[in-house]
Amino acid sequence: MTETTSRIIEQILSVPKGKVSSYSGIALKAGFPNGAHQTVRVLHSMSEKYNLPWYRIIRANGQIALEGEGRELQISLLKAEGIKVSPQGKVDMEIFGV
Repeated sequence: MTETTSRIIEQILSVPKGKVSSYSGIALKAGFPNGAHQTVRVLHSMSEKYNLPWYRIIRANGQIALEGEGRELQISLLKAEGIKVSPQGKVDMEIFGV
């Protein structure tokens, strides 16, 4: 595992229950200000292996990025943690963001 990947995983795991972060926010906290796509790659390839709370990571504007069944699963997991998601699939980052 690369140092970059390790630092991104560490930041994803630091997002507490009931809160969300953005792909770019995770990358920035990991020390990679332009690493949003790297965050996506880590989530896509390592969420299961490292039991990452993938559903807590959304777009910087609060929008759920996934479509279809994945979107519905993400919304249900967020709501189970008390995070309010609008009918349009948006989370208020002012309230729930870290």
